[in-house]
Amino acid sequence: MVKTDRLTAEEKRAKRMQALRPALLLAGLVVLLSAVASGGWVVYTAIRDLPPWQMDNLQLGAPSTLYAADGKTAFAVLGKANYIPVPQKEITPAVKQALIAVEDTRFSQHPGVDPRGILRAIWIDIIRGKAVQGGSTITQQLARNAFLISSKTLKRKIQEMFLAIQLERHYTKDEILTLYLNRVYFGEGAWGIGAAARTYFNKNARDLDLSEAALLAGLVQAPSYYDPYRRPEEAVAKRNVVLERMRSCRFITAEEQQQASSEPLNLERGGTGRTEYPYPDFTDYVIATVEQKYGESALFRGGLKIYTTLDVRAQRAVEEEVRNKKNFPPSMRDENGLLQPQAAVVLLDPVTGSIRAMVGGREHLVDRQFNRAVQAKRQPGSAFKPIIAYGPAIEYLGMSPEKTVKDEPVRYGSYVPKNADGKYRGSITLQNALALSVNVVAVELLDEVGLGRAMDFAGGLGIKLDAEKEGLSLALGGLNRGVTPLEMAAAYAAFANGGEYIRPTAVTRIFQSNGTILEEYKPERRRAMRRETAQAVTTMLRAAVRYGTGTGARIGSLAAGKTGTTDEGKDIWFCGWVPKMVGVVWMGWDQPKAMPRAYGGKYCAPLWRKIMQKAIDVSKTPVEPAPPPPKPTVPAVYEQETVPSVYGDTYGTDTAPAGPTVNPPGDQTPQTPPAPVVPPEVTPPPTQPVPG
Repeated sequence: MVKTDRLTAEEKRAKRMQALRPALLLAGLVVLLSAVASGGWVVYTAIRDLPPWQMDNLQLGAPSTLYAADGKTAFAVLGKANYIPVPQKEITPAVKQALIAVEDTRFSQHPGVDPRGILRAIWIDIIRGKAVQGGSTITQQLARNAFLISSKTLKRKIQEMFLAIQLERHYTKDEILTLYLNRVYFGEGAWGIGAAARTYFNKNARDLDLSEAALLAGLVQAPSYYDPYRRPEEAVAKRNVVLERMRSCRFITAEEQQQASSEPLNLERGGTGRTEYPYPDFTDYVIATVEQKYGESALFRGGLKIYTTLDVRAQRAVEEEVRNKKNFPPSMRDENGLLQPQAAVVLLDPVTGSIRAMVGGREHLVDRQFNRAVQAKRQPGSAFKPIIAYGPAIEYLGMSPEKTVKDEPVRYGSYVPKNADGKYRGSITLQNALALSVNVVAVELLDEVGLGRAMDFAGGLGIKLDAEKEGLSLALGGLNRGVTPLEMAAAYAAFANGGEYIRPTAVTRIFQSNGTILEEYKPERRRAMRRETAQAVTTMLRAAVRYGTGTGARIGSLAAGKTGTTDEGKDIWFCGWVPKMVGVVWMGWDQPKAMPRAYGGKYCAPLWRKIMQKAIDVSKTPVEPAPPPPKPTVPAVYEQETVPSVYGDTYGTDTAPAGPTVNPPGDQTPQTPPAPVVPPEVTPPPTQPVPG
């Protein structure tokens, strides 16, 4: 009987499936037809929107132009300064064969598109689980560089294929190779094989030997990574890979491969035709931003019109004051010939997130040099207190500037935070504690809020922290990795604009050479805190400027901000704002080094004030009646803010050891003289972590 019931149930399920089968088949057919229709539509739109076939595009294209925020002032032209055209007969077989071996081994066999190469690239990507190979032929790359804006979309890929087939119909293989080699970027500002031969070996392209040809061919895929001046080991390894592929293609013998592989680099820098442009740090930042998205070809040869957020008046004000040695602690040259201590300044519009001015160093010696405003991860000291302690205490615990807390000795396991002079004030309001940069109160607030919630609050302000590597020393600016001046400016901008975090940008619109818009920036916004929290922090930071550690930054009565000074003055800061302009100033040695008697309030706050007075029309800055300062006199030790090192099992001062100068890969490092030496990553002391 049980068996009969079970069979009946199975029969019922079978009948239901049989009834559903037509619906499933219909659904599958709809999905298939939709996919075919979608694919057909993509192909149709790709062909419909093909750019006009213009032979002039195959020559090195027009430069791109950068415009200031007013939309009218053109302040930089990015073009082909380092370019030496080479005729077909002067490009040696070794150069052509090296390029074919590393870029397109079936170049002589395919009609512009190589289905076998595409399938091989897809298979390798599937095996590796990520995109590691491209299926583009040399002809496709030439088509993309000459006619298209680089973007990884199916539509662009289809257009690239159609244009490559047309190129093969109009030109011989040798002509395509010549056109490609005269257009491709080889790094160090060199466009085309002629400029590359001069830049790396100080010779004509026709005089390149096998080893040199292989090295240059290896640069095409990643000019920055394989740059022989900055990464000689990687460059040699890539050259040898090219030589191995040339032997596999039977372009050279095993003996020729072995001899060329044993050759030293023999670099000799020739004239590079360096392009000079004003406002170099801001311009370099725009170049990096656009290049990352659209590639070097579009940027330097696409004739783009790039509209930026630059405020020329503000940028000039920053550059003028940063060049003035009187605004800095005693200066000297380091072993790399770089002026120390260094500085970085960022000015930001808190309402739009627009970067109005940027300076990443006291001098600009080479193109695309290390930009401390966006690349240097440094310790923020007490300038971090509003972000990690006071802001979260108001947001999550409902505290206010008038809230009274206790400034008294505390201990958290082995961690014993101390005030600067070793004294304690008893009852003190949050406002006075922040204005006077009292250490113990900041640590108490962070402990009461909890590390998790406090780090979430900082994350909402664009500052990512590692929960496994941070402790209560965060309250005093002791971070594992540090922060950049741009990150601090964006975080403070949220306090200034009522609690919204806006991702900073330097570009508003980009137009192609034919006038069509390529991109229009829309601010990325998110609510980082309640408006009431931002207003309360603003009230306290205004107090810090009126009578606290930031008095050197006084402008009217609406200036707000906070100083920061790390252990031994290795990093000093002022972060603050007036209506419509946030500014962050940082100073320190590239290799963190003690600066005796250097404090954020002594150097950075006055420099910030000078910059702001020149960058904006102070006469139009709103002024409101300022409440009288409190009766107690501010102790001098708080004006200096930093304290002697008192390390137990963890950070015991208001600061942590200075953080590293992070130097990411790419064309962002100096070329000559060399970039600052990058110290190892900062790690917490090798003892018990701070409880939290």
